[in-house]
Amino acid sequence: MAATEQQPRQQMVSAELGERTVQVPQGGFYDRFRMNPDLDEIARDPRVSGVDFFRSLAKTRIDSPIGPTYTPNFYYRMSSARLTMLARSSAIRERLPEELEPLELAPGIGLASVIFFRYDVCDIDFYTEAAVGVAVRPARHGRLGLVDLVADLKNDHLHSYVFSLPVNTEIAQARGHDGYGFPKWVTELDVDIDASTSAARVANDAGGVDVAFSAPTPAQTTFRSGERVSSLTSYTKVGEGWQSTLNQTNVLAAGSASLPRGVELELGEGRMSDDIRSLKTIRTLRLDVATEAQAALHMPVPTSVQPSREIRA
Repeated sequence: MAATEQQPRQQMVSAELGERTVQVPQGGFYDRFRMNPDLDEIARDPRVSGVDFFRSLAKTRIDSPIGPTYTPNFYYRMSSARLTMLARSSAIRERLPEELEPLELAPGIGLASVIFFRYDVCDIDFYTEAAVGVAVRPARHGRLGLVDLVADLKNDHLHSYVFSLPVNTEIAQARGHDGYGFPKWVTELDVDIDASTSAARVANDAGGVDVAFSAPTPAQTTFRSGERVSSLTSYTKVGEGWQSTLNQTNVLAAGSASLPRGVELELGEGRMSDDIRSLKTIRTLRLDVATEAQAALHMPVPTSVQPSREIRA
């Protein structure tokens, strides 16, 4: 058998993000464009199916905790797999900051998600990510939980709080943690999603399994750019202040399965698996997989969050 050809190691260069210095691929999108890309050049990348979604989203230069930057962060080709699970509201409340309240599907039952992302082409170059989060009521909202849920699903705009957000590159960790206030750390993280299988593995500090996932990919439906755009608002608390982060996703190919079969979610030892266990999930309600999507992640903005612990659905 012939020896496997050794692939040349990618050269890296330094980039300054506020008070931190990170390594990024030499000649990559971040090295070349510094968050302010030429969309005509991006459109020529064979991995990108189009850039129409981004032409209506003007980049804005702002000062931020990671230094001067442009927002939104554009993701030109990505894929994701999301498991939505029923979880006990009491367990969710124990983990949430006191100002937030679970969004309930039924009295005592909330929604938790485990999500795996693969960003093949984006402003900060290729990386992978995983998340553990829960659906929450919109901040400063006092309506009944079921009313909130129906409104959110109808408008395709959910609100969330994230407990875990590991990534596999320095720049993704630095921007996400210092710039957005998300609980991000760097680890070995593999995500592979295609039309037949969705799989992921998140390593712990010792190199073992934190979380591993696999499932048959639901049949995919294709959409025109702009036909199916969803939004997610995430809340983070930085010091004593709250901020909200808007993410818009342009779905190009996706499918779902309710009460899915063949899903394997292995919980090992680590921060992500501990967070999943703490939510006391009951059963998997839905599997959503997008084999192709695009996204615009806006920098966070300050928001006020009304204490809601006296309010009960």
